[in-house]
Amino acid sequence: MTRLPEFCRLDRRKRAIIDAARALFVEQGYERTTLKDIVDRAGGSLATVYKVFGNKDGLFEAVVFEKAASGEAIIQQSAAAGGSPSQVIHRIGEGLRLHFLDRDLVALVRIVIARSIEDANFARIFLERTATRTRQALARLFVQWESEGISTSGSPELLADMLMDLFVSDLHLDAIGHGAGLDHSPERLRARIDFFLRGAGLSDQTGGAACAPE
Repeated sequence: MTRLPEFCRLDRRKRAIIDAARALFVEQGYERTTLKDIVDRAGGSLATVYKVFGNKDGLFEAVVFEKAASGEAIIQQSAAAGGSPSQVIHRIGEGLRLHFLDRDLVALVRIVIARSIEDANFARIFLERTATRTRQALARLFVQWESEGISTSGSPELLADMLMDLFVSDLHLDAIGHGAGLDHSPERLRARIDFFLRGAGLSDQTGGAACAPE
C-alpha cells in the first residue's frame, strides 16, 4: 500500500527537477549550471538526480527531448480537428510556429548546437526524437490524404521536408542570431504556407473525408 505514494512522490520530484533544470539552463546556460543549483531550486537531493537521470548530461537530455519532441503531437491534434488540407496545414503551421519559436526551446537549441559539435551521437539522437518524428508525422498525413483521393504535386516525403524547412530554418536562425532581423508574424507565416499549398497542389482541395462536420 505504500508503493504508490512513494512512486507519486518520486514522479513529483522528477517533474520539479526537470522544470528547475530547464529554467536554469535557459537562464544561465548549461555549462554554468550545476546539479547543486538545480537541487537548490527544485528541492530534493543529489541522490535523487543521480538515481533518476544518471548525471547532468542525462538530465539535460530529459529536458531537451521533452521540450522539443511535441511537434508530432501538434500535427496529430491539428489533423484530428478536421477541415480541408489547406485549413489543416495552416493550423499545423501556427502550432509549429509557436512551438519552434518558444523562447525556452530556442535557448535550449543553442545549447544543443554547441553540444552536437562535440557529440555526434547526441546530435543523431536529438534529430531522431524531435525533427525526424515531426517530419514523419507530416509525411503520414500526406499519405493519408493520398489514400482519400487527394492528389498532390509531390511525394509525401518531399512535401513533409519542404513544410518542415519553413520552421526549422527559422528556429536555427533565431537560435544563432538571437532573433535579429527576423519576422515571425502570423502574416508572414500565412503567406509562406499559402505559397507551399499552391506548389503542393492543395490550395483548392476540400479533403472529402478529412473535413470536419459542420
